[in-house]
Amino acid sequence: MLAGAALVALAMPASAETLREALVKAYASNPTLAAQRANVRAIDENVPIARADALPVVQLQSSYNENVVLPVTAFTAPSRTSQTQASLTYPIFSGGAVKNAVAAAETRVEGGRASLRGTEADLFTAVVGAYMDVIRDEAIVSFNRQNVKVLDVNFQSSQDRFQVGDLTRTDVAQSDARLALARSQLQSAEARLISSRESYIRLVGKAPGALETPPPLPNLPASVDAAVNVALSDNPNLLAAHHNSDATRYDINSARATRLPRLDAVAGGNYTNYFGTLGNVGAPQYDRSAQIGLRLTMPLYQGGKPTARVRQAEARRSQALEQITETERGVIAQTRSAYAVWQSSLEVIKSAQIAVSANRLALEGVRAENSVGSRTILEILNAEQEYLNSQLTLVTAQRDAYVAGFALLAAMGHAEAKDLGLDGGSLYDPVANYKRVRNTIWDWGGDGEPQTVSTSTAQTPPQTADVTTPDAAMMPTPVDSRAPVPASKDPKNR
Repeated sequence: MLAGAALVALAMPASAETLREALVKAYASNPTLAAQRANVRAIDENVPIARADALPVVQLQSSYNENVVLPVTAFTAPSRTSQTQASLTYPIFSGGAVKNAVAAAETRVEGGRASLRGTEADLFTAVVGAYMDVIRDEAIVSFNRQNVKVLDVNFQSSQDRFQVGDLTRTDVAQSDARLALARSQLQSAEARLISSRESYIRLVGKAPGALETPPPLPNLPASVDAAVNVALSDNPNLLAAHHNSDATRYDINSARATRLPRLDAVAGGNYTNYFGTLGNVGAPQYDRSAQIGLRLTMPLYQGGKPTARVRQAEARRSQALEQITETERGVIAQTRSAYAVWQSSLEVIKSAQIAVSANRLALEGVRAENSVGSRTILEILNAEQEYLNSQLTLVTAQRDAYVAGFALLAAMGHAEAKDLGLDGGSLYDPVANYKRVRNTIWDWGGDGEPQTVSTSTAQTPPQTADVTTPDAAMMPTPVDSRAPVPASKDPKNR
């Protein structure tokens, strides 16, 4: 069973959109991911480009000349000539330059694939964040709308009680002020919801519908140290940095090869046609020759260029080594931060759930005590605000816990398409393109005119703050609290 089995859609109405469906859409149509795939294909081509320096080079040159002024002393000079030359050069020894260039190109191919994995993980983390932002902001809008309705009723009731002398003008003013504040908070919440939906469209390519409660995340680590250990071995960005560093070692060897001898096998032929204009009567009106042999090139002095190339390659390797350390620091910080946010959010959820229950009971009690005159209107308003605040804290903590948990999986290198088991179609395989092009030796070919893979969102209508979910007195849990489906430990299923 794939690790992504935990993301199997739950039984919901047909109109509900699942997190899996959102990830599949982003995987198929996101421009950032499509561009990175194209970049990996471009990196693949460096292998046949480097290997081409070890293959024969065949050239053909042809020229035609009209000698409009002949030398006065050359009685046999032709007035018209056509010359064709053919040459073949086959490199036998190049000091290891080709071997090291091919090795560097293949190593960078591995690094490109690791970078593609990192792009996938970053995209999926952003999609999960946008998905949960929409769920959170829809709930916040719903709470604020309900709060406005309640405060509006309180305000109307305060006015009626003021008319009969049961309340003072101060009580009415307090109710009016709290209602105005609630309306402003609702407007801010609606704006944030619109912004979250537009961010969702930017990542997924389509507007969000009714979003389904996401399932629990699988294989979250038991400790921060365990998370860091996995991240240091599996994080794709760190793996890409290591591959890039390995490639620079071959670059140094290639630079050193430029000051070594080069041996080539050469062959050539020449054919000249005088078109009957050769002055020597009775002589052949054409000429031909052929040669075959070896050519040894021994560099003696190149103006310091080889040394500069070696120093440059060594500096690039030094840079790559430092980038490994930099990436490693970032991975460790990202993993520890995500783990801390995830753990703290879980604790906030526990506290917020208690606060929601307690504030609901307190609000009911204050309202009951107000009815017998032992509580003021201000105390009711304060109790209602505290109840709303606890609901908002809970929904925010639930969103933060889920997003931080997914970010933690991403930092550990376990949040890519294969890990999530996305089955919305065949997964992109970067190895297939590499196998297709690595041994290409023909000069004529191509893949055709490039076409856009990602989808445009220009025709997507502007989003609104409409919430299809009904108002509720309690925040509906946006995170499935059931135990996650255990994932396979078989690395082949990752």
